[in-house]
Amino acid sequence: MGFCRIGINSRMEVIDLGFSSINSRTFPVKPAIPSPILRSFDPLLRRKNVRMKCKASTSRRSVSEVNDKMGGLSTVEDELGLVDKFEMSDFEVSGCVSIGLGGRGDELVFEAVVKNSSSPLYNTRVVLRELTSVQAQRRGKRAIEVFKKLACRRLLYHSYSMQVYGYVSSPTSEDCASFTLVHGYHGGFSLRHWLQQSDWLPTLEATLALDEESVRKVGDDSIGGPAVSRQLRLIRILMRDLLIGVNYLHSHGLAHTELRVENVHVSPVDRHIKVGILGNAVDFVEHTSNNNLSDSKRRQMMIAFDMRCVGFIMAKMVLRELMDPLIFAEFKSFLTKGNDPSCLREFMLPILCKNTLSGNIGLQILDRNWGAGWNLLALLLAPKPLDRISCLDALRHPFLCGPKWRVQPSMNIIRWGLGSTAVRITEEYIYGQPQRSRLSHFVELMEMLNPHPKPKNWLELLPGKWRLLYCTGRHIGLTLRQPAHRVLIGDVHLIVDKISNPKTTFMFTSDISYNVIVGQNWPHDKSGTPGNLKVMSPFRLRAGRRLYIKDESPDMSFPTSSSSTSVLKILSGRKWRKAFPNKEIPSSLPVAKFASNHVEMTMNLGEPLSSNVDNVKKVLQEVRLQVPPEMFDLSKVVCGTYVDSRLLVLRSVNGSALLFTRSCRGS
Repeated sequence: MGFCRIGINSRMEVIDLGFSSINSRTFPVKPAIPSPILRSFDPLLRRKNVRMKCKASTSRRSVSEVNDKMGGLSTVEDELGLVDKFEMSDFEVSGCVSIGLGGRGDELVFEAVVKNSSSPLYNTRVVLRELTSVQAQRRGKRAIEVFKKLACRRLLYHSYSMQVYGYVSSPTSEDCASFTLVHGYHGGFSLRHWLQQSDWLPTLEATLALDEESVRKVGDDSIGGPAVSRQLRLIRILMRDLLIGVNYLHSHGLAHTELRVENVHVSPVDRHIKVGILGNAVDFVEHTSNNNLSDSKRRQMMIAFDMRCVGFIMAKMVLRELMDPLIFAEFKSFLTKGNDPSCLREFMLPILCKNTLSGNIGLQILDRNWGAGWNLLALLLAPKPLDRISCLDALRHPFLCGPKWRVQPSMNIIRWGLGSTAVRITEEYIYGQPQRSRLSHFVELMEMLNPHPKPKNWLELLPGKWRLLYCTGRHIGLTLRQPAHRVLIGDVHLIVDKISNPKTTFMFTSDISYNVIVGQNWPHDKSGTPGNLKVMSPFRLRAGRRLYIKDESPDMSFPTSSSSTSVLKILSGRKWRKAFPNKEIPSSLPVAKFASNHVEMTMNLGEPLSSNVDNVKKVLQEVRLQVPPEMFDLSKVVCGTYVDSRLLVLRSVNGSALLFTRSCRGS
């Protein structure tokens, strides 16, 4: 008989196939039995202390002999009778193995069909997972122990985990027992292999047999549609199913600890996500510990670890680029370096738009509903374990709720939505009067709902690298002008570093990159001569208040009587009332006041322009004309009106607002 072993090399992340007597290509195999296997167990579960046996195997050893070799399995078999000790003669082993069943290096995986006519699993396709090392056998025993613990909720267990049917134990030449776990077969592909398929979306939709009833479970009211809507609908179905399964484990005092796309399977029979055989599941409470405080902390840390793994799975489902090991390594490196996951969009934007002309589907999905997808991803991958979202709260998140469900978003999500919308408007680069008025309006709303008005919060959140998105002041570009030296402004960053003494002093650095193009006509290659301008100034942080002027003002950055009325009308609505209970706009709001001492400036310009002083003066004048004056002269920045982990709003002496987004330090 020919066998195939399949395993995964954890270092190389490739699948190794070894064949002994066959040379055929492996294809995913559908389940042999169309009806659910659970029906065979129903009569037995109504009776207590009844064992399941395969009567055809007369040469089996007693349970006590197995317990001498294996240890711990007799309790499962004696007390529940829900696992069986099989023999290899009970199975007809297949000559190939589906690629999605790959295990570790210390596991040999076989597909087989039960051929014992006396078994309730007769003609059922199963997976035989031979565990060769001591650690692997410990995982197999643990999977049976977890099955014992969760058998009281059998229906949910079988819906969200692979069925554990039993084990095969036989002595070896070393006088020790080998151990093979027998568990259910749920399709030939893991979630990882589904996502690696070029046509994964229609194929997975067909596998799950999506209809109006199934999409109604996620709050949707239609099927089909554009690729973005179809993929978002499918992600909602898979993510909700995954979160329900993980929450089922957490509610029973267990942490999965090994949630990965390689271990998650989509069953075509019951159309549920299977989170593995739970061989690495860990109890929240240690039996040897009597410290309630340590047990509570251990529980929080384990739940947070599982939620971080769920975040990685969601990121790979939405952003297909992360299936590339190199890009995913950059993604994880961004998080491990201490960067806030709320800035993931700023980090991933160059990667997602690199080879896409019509728009990245994953980016469009996460940007929908005011950037709700980025918010959920940031909550799942929060750097502090206590800040990560729970399964139940994630199920109520707007990203996972369809349009038919009425969701009352929290004020944190509303603030996030305001900022995300403002960022997307700035990316359109169509700064007509409607866009400018709308941006000013959003900035005012953000300032009204500033979650961190006290200076002590700014001490922690302000340091970092911020990229300028928009300024409500004047905008002068190259459209209607013909300067002698055309200067294309690149990224404009504001770098804030904390000075140790005194603690409330910061060093502001305005870093402006640009390219200079010489000539009357625009060349095809617009790289030009690179240059850089840096303006540095120390600032002292103090508490202050910003006064709201009630009279009419031509500057849109100041709230006029009409804008104040519109802002008050919005803030008096039901969803804003709990964050802004005032019936009228206050005359002033707390802000972080900045006081500058002196300004230093350095300028770099490449050859050959740098050799001519007149050219340098003209380039400097053009940079100063296009860049907001507050970035050229930092002493004009007088206060900060909004700050969080992602966005920053500063106000200048003339009332203009500067909107920044946090950028990665290495970018």
